[in-house]
Amino acid sequence: MTTRPALLDLGHDVGDPRRDWVLSAEGNISSRSDERHMIIKASGCSMQSMTDDDLLVVDRLAILGLLDMRAVTDETIAQAYRDAVAPTGAATRMPSVEAILHAVIYAESDASVIAHTHPTAVNALLCSTAAHLIVEGALFPDQIVVLGRRQLLIPYTDPGVPLAAAVRGALRDFIGAHGTRPRAVYLANHGLFALADSTDDAVRITAMAVKAAQILLGALAAGGPVFLSDEHADRIEGRPDEHYRRDRLADDSGRN
Repeated sequence: MTTRPALLDLGHDVGDPRRDWVLSAEGNISSRSDERHMIIKASGCSMQSMTDDDLLVVDRLAILGLLDMRAVTDETIAQAYRDAVAPTGAATRMPSVEAILHAVIYAESDASVIAHTHPTAVNALLCSTAAHLIVEGALFPDQIVVLGRRQLLIPYTDPGVPLAAAVRGALRDFIGAHGTRPRAVYLANHGLFALADSTDDAVRITAMAVKAAQILLGALAAGGPVFLSDEHADRIEGRPDEHYRRDRLADDSGRN
């Protein structure tokens, strides 16, 4: 289980301005706490400078109830979020508007940690007519090792309950088709969600997604991307040496 200090370190890491992954109060992070709760960044704080007081314990199941309501207003959502926060010295704090999306991901997948960022290179693609290419295929072997054989792209949807509902359906379809969760979920005109096993894994997924986006942008400028063939991509996915590398990375991540 991810500790609060490790999650706080993750916030500082992804919030480092030298990475160009988030600015100001952009983005959010969370970790699965138990069968019912998660720890998530409070709304309106900077990941670069966040403190332990900015990490809220939230009842995931209470928030998920919003998806079953026929009519949901902004006031209904705000009250549900307030009611879902565990009583602390920061009782007036509110979780991110995307808390319900984090709750959906934990409900539908085996992810332990989530990092949501807005990297410039990734969003340059997600805000373009070439957005679909970000999940079209793999350009280089290490992209497959870290991000997996396939990732998921969600068309732009209003953040909050509508986006959570769209992601829930897409995750169910993806896992049903491929038998595993996507490690990177891209939201068109919005940003990136890293679905990770640990805080280190969340950083690694985000960094590789950024590198893949930078390479894709360069390939587009150089005449167009040349994706690995399905045969070659499947070979990378199934190679014993690549499984060894992935397992070693997971072992290192398990320390957090």
